[in-house]
Amino acid sequence: MNQVNRRCDGVVRREVLRLGGLSAFGLGLGSFFRLQNVAHANLLRRTAAAKPKSCILIWLDGGPSHLETFDPKPDAPVEVRGPLRTIPTALTGVRIGECLPQTAKRMKDIAVVRSMTSTLGEHNFGTHYLLTGFKPTPVLEYPSFHSVGASVYDHVSTLPANIAVPHSRVGGGKFSGNGFLATKHKPFSIGADPSKGNFKVRDLDLYRGITLDSVKRRREFVNALDQFSNLDGGNGDAAFDQAFRLVTSKEAKAAFSIEREKSSLRKKYGLRTVGQCCLLARRLVERGVPFVTVNVGGWDTHENLKTRLKEGYTGAKNPVGLVPSLDLAFSALIDDLKERGLFDNTLVVVMGEFGRTPKLNTAGGRDHWPRVFSVALAGGGVAGGQIVGASDALGERPKDRPVTPSDLVATIYKLLGIDPALELTTPDGRPVRVTPHESKIVKELIA
Repeated sequence: MNQVNRRCDGVVRREVLRLGGLSAFGLGLGSFFRLQNVAHANLLRRTAAAKPKSCILIWLDGGPSHLETFDPKPDAPVEVRGPLRTIPTALTGVRIGECLPQTAKRMKDIAVVRSMTSTLGEHNFGTHYLLTGFKPTPVLEYPSFHSVGASVYDHVSTLPANIAVPHSRVGGGKFSGNGFLATKHKPFSIGADPSKGNFKVRDLDLYRGITLDSVKRRREFVNALDQFSNLDGGNGDAAFDQAFRLVTSKEAKAAFSIEREKSSLRKKYGLRTVGQCCLLARRLVERGVPFVTVNVGGWDTHENLKTRLKEGYTGAKNPVGLVPSLDLAFSALIDDLKERGLFDNTLVVVMGEFGRTPKLNTAGGRDHWPRVFSVALAGGGVAGGQIVGASDALGERPKDRPVTPSDLVATIYKLLGIDPALELTTPDGRPVRVTPHESKIVKELIA
C-alpha cells in the first residue's frame, strides 16, 4: 500500500500534482522518485568507486530444499533422500537433483556452496541475514547488497538502478531492501508478471485521455511552482523530471517489451514466471541496469513436496514444478548471457533464506532448516566448475568449510568490485560497514 508522505508544513506533493492531472499517468512513479530524492539528503560516505558490474539475484522465496536441488543424498535413508532421484553433472562425481538436467550440463560454469549455514530459521529474519550479511536487530535495518550496490555505482540511465520482477516482496514482505539508505535505493517493483499475456509495467504508460503535450505543460507548471515555493526542499523538480523521463522514455518501454523476444528464446527460458522474469532481467542488464532481483515464491514446501517441486500439479505429464522451471530459467540465462557477451560481467546468484529439514515430515514435505543449505553462483568473476564445502551424510549440518551469510555477502561485494569494508552513513551520521567485521571472503569463489 502506498503511504502518503507529507512535508513538515502538511502539504503533500501528490496533492499539488493531482491538480494538474499527473496522478492519471504516473502517480506511483512520481511518488516513488520524489521520496527517493528527499531521502537523498542523507549523503553516503564511500571509500572507493565500484567497478561497474551487473547482478541478477534469483531469489527462491520461502526456502528451497537443498536435498532436492544442489545437495542430494542418494545414499541416505529414504526418509532423508526423499522421493526424487539424482543425476550426474558435467563435473565428475558431482550429482544434483533429477529436476535440474539442463543445469547439470552447465555445472562447469557454476559454483555451488553446499556448506552455507545460518542460525535464523524464520522467513523475514533469514531473508535479512542472507541479503544484508547482518543478523537483524531492532536498532537498525541494514540495506541489501543490491541496494548498497545501487548506492555506490554511478548509474546514469532513465531506468532505475535496482529493479525487482515481478515484485520486491520477500521474506514475508517485511523487508524493505534499502534499510537505512535513501528510498531511491529501494528495489523498484514493476508490479506485473511478464509470463502473463496482459503483461504491462505499472505506471509506465499514459492513461486514456492524457496526451504527451498536456503532460509536458503540467511539467512546466510544476517546475515553475517548485521554483516559486521551493517544494520538497528543492528536490521536487528532480523527482518529477525523473518520473517524467521514465514514463515518456522509449528506452524504458523498449526494455520491458519482452514480447519482442523470439518465441523460441522465450520457450527456452520456460514460459512460467521464473523463466520470463529471468529473460526480462537479461533485457534490463543488457540496457545498463546493474541490479535485478527475480523474485520466485512458493518454495516454503511444508507439504506435498514432490508435486510442488517436480510435477507442479497432480497428474502433470511433463514436470512444470518449481525446480524444473528454475532449471530452464537458470540454464537459459547462462547461455543467453554468454551469447551476448554479458556473462563475465554479470553475476548470477541463486538462493533463498534457508534450506529444508533433512527428514521428510508426515505431510510429505520438509520444514525450515537453516543449519546447512546451498547457494549457486555463476558469471561475474565466479570460479565456476566447483563445489565449495560439504554437508554431512544426512544434509543436516556443514561437514567442512562452513560459510555464513556474512561471508557470502562479503564475497558478492568482492565480485562486484565493492570493498566489503566500505562504510556508509546512517541518517543520524553513524558510520556502518556494509559487512560485519568478522565476515570473510570465500576466496575459492573468486576466479
